[in-house]
Amino acid sequence: MAALERDGTFAGAPVDVADGYIHLSTATQLTETVDKHFAGQDDLHVAAVDLEALGEQIRWEESRGGQAFPHLYGVLTLDAVFAYGPLKRGKDGAVRLPVAG
Repeated sequence: MAALERDGTFAGAPVDVADGYIHLSTATQLTETVDKHFAGQDDLHVAAVDLEALGEQIRWEESRGGQAFPHLYGVLTLDAVFAYGPLKRGKDGAVRLPVAG
């Protein structure tokens, strides 16, 4: 999130750059994605993104378990993010979405 705040854009994590798009998840996919791909990592942040603002750069593509995931073919711009913050979990262990201030 530091790059997004500083530069106003985020080109993706190393895996995103290697794959050629930024991997995104829906709210219902988020906890499973974090648990599967980021287990044991600290200092994680979550961004709530307005997919409509990104327009044709978003492609819904089949991935894990046949689910359609939003993939961003471009950079994430700060103006498309309506809330972000450190990753937090509820009592049930589910990742909580950030709340806009």
